[in-house]
Amino acid sequence: MKLTRTSDLWWKNAVVYCLDVETFADGNGDGCGDFRGLIQNIDHLDRLGVTCLWLMPFYPTPDRDDGYDIVDFYGVDPRLGTHGDLVELIRTANDRGMRVIADLVVNHTSAQHPWFQDARSSPDSPHRDWYVWQDEPPADGPQGVVFPDQETSLWQYDEKAGQYYLHRFYKHQPDLDVANPEVRDEIARIMGFWMQVGLSGFRVDAVPFLLETAGQDDAGALPDPHDYLADLAAFLRRRNGEAVLLGEVNLPYADTMPFFGARDGAGSTDELTMCFDFVGMQQMYLSLARADAEPLANALRKRPDPPEDGHWATFVRNHDELTLDKLTDAQRAEVFAAFGPDEDMQLYGRGLRRRLPSMLGGDERRIRMVYSLLFSLPGTPVLFYGEEIGMVEDLSLPGRFAVRSDMDWAAAREQTRDPGSLLSWMRLLVDSYRACPELAWGSYTVLDPGPEARPVFAHRCDADGTTVVALHNFADAEVRAEPVLTGLPGAELVDVLDPAAKPLRLDDEGRASVVLEPYASRWFRTG
Repeated sequence: MKLTRTSDLWWKNAVVYCLDVETFADGNGDGCGDFRGLIQNIDHLDRLGVTCLWLMPFYPTPDRDDGYDIVDFYGVDPRLGTHGDLVELIRTANDRGMRVIADLVVNHTSAQHPWFQDARSSPDSPHRDWYVWQDEPPADGPQGVVFPDQETSLWQYDEKAGQYYLHRFYKHQPDLDVANPEVRDEIARIMGFWMQVGLSGFRVDAVPFLLETAGQDDAGALPDPHDYLADLAAFLRRRNGEAVLLGEVNLPYADTMPFFGARDGAGSTDELTMCFDFVGMQQMYLSLARADAEPLANALRKRPDPPEDGHWATFVRNHDELTLDKLTDAQRAEVFAAFGPDEDMQLYGRGLRRRLPSMLGGDERRIRMVYSLLFSLPGTPVLFYGEEIGMVEDLSLPGRFAVRSDMDWAAAREQTRDPGSLLSWMRLLVDSYRACPELAWGSYTVLDPGPEARPVFAHRCDADGTTVVALHNFADAEVRAEPVLTGLPGAELVDVLDPAAKPLRLDDEGRASVVLEPYASRWFRTG
């Protein structure tokens, strides 16, 4: 595999690390994380093997939604630092071989944003049409309250404006009208500004809501929203040919695929570069709850291949609640019973506000197996800060904040020089993933693990005549896996995670025979 190609499409085998500057590291002792603290701890991420740093919102904010309620898309929250501090972070990260991307949250603003304050001041305001207004909430408008514990409607009456405005999220976050050409131009300017500062792309928040036109009087006459997303992507590529758009699209696979683009039948993506695999993530938790790999295996058998140059982004959890909304009610109940039986551990009736180690009862074998799975699955692995050291949630904090507590640097320092620590295991996984380009670039096949190995998830990835096979045991019992690897009769495979281990020899039919200990994970590679 040519290194020139893998470096051009760097996101294909990137290791993405998401963090909130406010909770990551305090550099000046005022009790709030900041850019200077992050810079001073950048080598922790470098040693882990992170190649792309994803920053949650750092913009000026009233902070009613953890920074997602923005009052200045061109600013830096003074609690976190200055533009100069951000530039220093980007320069230092680049020096360590890391690109930096940031949240692009342009589906709404804070109600305190100057645009909205101007918009509500008069029907003739130049910003009036930057938001979605109605005299009465339309019956055919958007449906579904995102935060049912906080809101009962998607429309809020504004006394000063004398109309209702649309808010898909909180009432203090009015939605922007992205069908308005002036809004579209402003979003492009925002992206262009931050790319000029040095960002390598954006994680696009709530993409389906960004493109939604329901609730507008002329919705039927508006152009295809995907044309706008394609325009944004083209603008991004013109400014920086290697920049990416990582999209939050929590939809079934068939409904997610259009967000990659490639609608003209061409092989390359012309909208989002990557989309999170929410379906696979949720089925993984169902497999964990059942000690049965089949839910995950079935999901990945059905997962469509992304367009050429596009990629799926895989993850164990993110910064929001661990959503289980794509499971059936019965399946969700199984996961709740296994990993969050107390009502306080659940959120919105659809997710869990817990981190993996506590969900798995601190079972180190199981925790390590899950992260081995993450780095071997086809897609770009995304870590949420603290996962590498086994951080747990703080249920004393409200809502989603339970998983957004301060980074545990004491645990990180304790694990840094311990070869048996979870942090050392994660470093090994990252090194092994980067050394096996087949995992990111190859075609993958979900394998039949054998008649007695239902708890085992087995898959292979093939590229340029080389094969990687990964086996993961979801059960607390020893299992013999016997997958058949067609095209490899009699081949010898080396153990990737333990090179000193005895090589695996396939029989004349290409069948492997591997005894897996409880919650074991094994990677093998030809050649």
